[in-house]
Amino acid sequence: MKRLLRNTLRSSSFQRAIGFLAAEYLRLVWNTNRFVVEPTDVYERVERQLPAIFAFWHGQHFLTPFIKAEGTGDHKAKVLISLHRDGEYNAIAAARLGVGTIRGSGDHGQAFNRKGGLGAFREMVRTLEENCNVALTADVPKRARVVGLGVIMLARESGRPIMPFAIATSRYIRLNNWDRTTINLPFGRGALVGLEEVHVPPDADADKMEELRLKLEVILNEVTRRAYAIVGRPEGAAHG
Repeated sequence: MKRLLRNTLRSSSFQRAIGFLAAEYLRLVWNTNRFVVEPTDVYERVERQLPAIFAFWHGQHFLTPFIKAEGTGDHKAKVLISLHRDGEYNAIAAARLGVGTIRGSGDHGQAFNRKGGLGAFREMVRTLEENCNVALTADVPKRARVVGLGVIMLARESGRPIMPFAIATSRYIRLNNWDRTTINLPFGRGALVGLEEVHVPPDADADKMEELRLKLEVILNEVTRRAYAIVGRPEGAAHG
């Protein structure tokens, strides 16, 4: 029985079906929530600085493909997705929603090379050089709400700004896992918040990079808090 379940989860047809259903569910959520954007000119501000690096907290990122669809016209975007089996579902869903994928880890720890991190980093730099946006979760794997150096290194190497964003809906289910994954629900209110971008100079040393890492962490926490405040829900609530 365990082998049957394992084979089913690994089958390409099952993964395609789950990815398809996930994409269409997220489309339903986006189309049935009444979204507020803050600040109101955020799309215009971002448009002037593309291509950019869009950064989100892990577990709070499922609706991010619609930022590209809603506000940035024909500009292309790719999202960093892990090589883990669960990443296959995300990659299929992203493709269904018109977003390209870069496979690998954003972790710059000991498993960086093993998880495809070096190759993914180089591909993200090339993607930005080709005038295509990159989206990724900013926090260190298994350490929620702690920004890793990977996104700061990417901004330094590419010369492109980091755009921290948060998306929240008034109705959601929050899982009790390491990243407090939020399953957004349809038929409610939504908020998209992006307050301030982060620029990393090409000559940034270790101290400057740490300073900007902490700055990004503060901004991401603030936009997340603000997004949930707009929809009238305390950010720590368990379900909606």
